[in-house]
Amino acid sequence: MRNIILCIISGLLLAISWPTYGFPLFLFFGFVPLLIAEYSIRKNKYSKSQTFAFAFLTFFIWNIITTWWIYNSTAFGMWFAEIVNSLVMTLVFLIYHIVAKRTTFTISSIFLVCFWMTFEYTHLQWEFSWPWLNLGNGFAGFTSWVQWYEYTGTFGGTLWIWVINIGIFKSILLFKEHKDKTILYRSAISNGLIILIPIIISFIILKTYKEEGSDIEVVILQPNINPYTEKYNTTDTRIGKLLDSLTNTVATSETDFIIAPETVFADNNRLTNFSISIAKKTAQHILNQYPNANVLSGISLIDVFNDPGKIRKQTNTYKEGIYYDDYNSAFFVRPDGTDELYHKSKLVVGVENFPYQSVLKPILGDAMIDLGGTVAKKTTQEDREVFFSKDSIGVGTLICYESIYGEFATGYIRNKANFLAIITNDAWWGNTQGHRQHLSYAKLRAIETRRSIARSANTGISAIINQTGNIVAKLDYEKQGALKGTLVTNDKITFYVKAGNYLARVSIFLSIFIFLFSITRRKRKMSLPS
Repeated sequence: MRNIILCIISGLLLAISWPTYGFPLFLFFGFVPLLIAEYSIRKNKYSKSQTFAFAFLTFFIWNIITTWWIYNSTAFGMWFAEIVNSLVMTLVFLIYHIVAKRTTFTISSIFLVCFWMTFEYTHLQWEFSWPWLNLGNGFAGFTSWVQWYEYTGTFGGTLWIWVINIGIFKSILLFKEHKDKTILYRSAISNGLIILIPIIISFIILKTYKEEGSDIEVVILQPNINPYTEKYNTTDTRIGKLLDSLTNTVATSETDFIIAPETVFADNNRLTNFSISIAKKTAQHILNQYPNANVLSGISLIDVFNDPGKIRKQTNTYKEGIYYDDYNSAFFVRPDGTDELYHKSKLVVGVENFPYQSVLKPILGDAMIDLGGTVAKKTTQEDREVFFSKDSIGVGTLICYESIYGEFATGYIRNKANFLAIITNDAWWGNTQGHRQHLSYAKLRAIETRRSIARSANTGISAIINQTGNIVAKLDYEKQGALKGTLVTNDKITFYVKAGNYLARVSIFLSIFIFLFSITRRKRKMSLPS
């Protein structure tokens, strides 16, 4: 019973740490009760099954409290995400348990840190990608603590969290063995410094950072269209008139960019006919009124064909001999009428892609893709395309889910993006923590890349975020309107943009090495940390 209570406490501590309602200080000792429970059962005959059960309890509590709002979009998707993510986290902890039984405290602790980071890195890469709860995201509501993410990315936050948890765990074990209170005093001082020093460094960076670059005026549109009752029953003509009307409320002759949300034009647009689409005509009409501006917006596009040679992995079959690619795209129109397209590349599991289809489809049928207003796999593009204005200002466009991928976003910066735009539709989750968490993660992208962000969300929250991750202007949830503001462009490259997730790559190597070392040696007796 004691171990069950400890695991419940861990789950609750992790949950109440999470943005945007929580306080991240709890992350620094959230895993400690779980680590104590694992240590206490390590010598038991059935330790593997007990460790699995207790760890799953912790991770399921954490997952269900922080991301239950997925239910508003899809009940099946919510339960699938909560259970699978909890199981994967549990598997990571179980493998740590196996390694810990065979190695020293120090080696097994290093393995746990590295293997957890390996798991988070995998979550950024594989088809079941769901990095929402990667630990470094936990500081999204307190960006003044992590300005150094421009050097480490979010994996620096993950490393920070685990080092403190293991330090506290070690001091508790030593105190239980020696009953010496000075152990606790030394632990409080050392772990306190490990918490405080990075925060102090972050505050210094924040205090001394200066935004250098050109000011540009952006107009962000928030049409506030209900995706369940309006979006797919509204014509592009009506959408175009609404966007034009919203633009006219705030745009000026000085406006440089007018930005509308993800798939705001959703009226069966053919890729080959984009040049004569209502979306393109709407953009040109707006630009006739504001000739110094550029229009960036989301659109759904379909490319229908009968040439088997064009079939790709993500191509859908309409009927025998007829195929189509379904795109969630962004389009960009300049004052001279020239246009470009970018197709979303990081897809939402179950809603926009069917992971490991050859294995799962015989088991699940179409259950995973018949969700969230779409029944087709989306087609992606490989490169991180940057749109350039007539004045050579580059904007990298992240569509919805793409904004939670740090290293992915750096691709736009390497392709010379001077600022980032995020176009999204968070209305599927309702007025929950979902859209607030999504917004808060965008602030981390601003810090990592030192790029200002213009965020256009269908139902909100639309916002302008500066290069330090501070929201300087916003339009609240479920408000229809337009947000005008100024952001600063930048052409400098951060260390993180250059190096990417290097901490995770080092961790992969170390975790593999330690795992192979542990399974090829004789099992050790349990020992306390020295």
